[in-house]
Amino acid sequence: MSAIAESINTNTLINIDVLYFASLADEANCNEENIQVKPSTSLTELYDQLRQKHSFSRPQSDLRVAVNDYFAKWTDKINEGDHVVFITPVAGG
Repeated sequence: MSAIAESINTNTLINIDVLYFASLADEANCNEENIQVKPSTSLTELYDQLRQKHSFSRPQSDLRVAVNDYFAKWTDKINEGDHVVFITPVAGG
């Protein structure tokens, strides 16, 4: 790969939608946002970025993550147009 092509690939951002529920929606002050990230971003890295941006109180270890309506692994990569949901624990009775 040429240096120019490599530079273009590393500077390209992808658009994703992030959905928030429960306490995360309250802390983010929104239910959904469209953001741009690097194509190599993992779900762990995404949550770290959003936790800093919105001052989320919940650690990643308290959450599950889903991409496009399917549970995902935190190490999974994000693709253009993905819908990412961070899921807080649910108490039942």
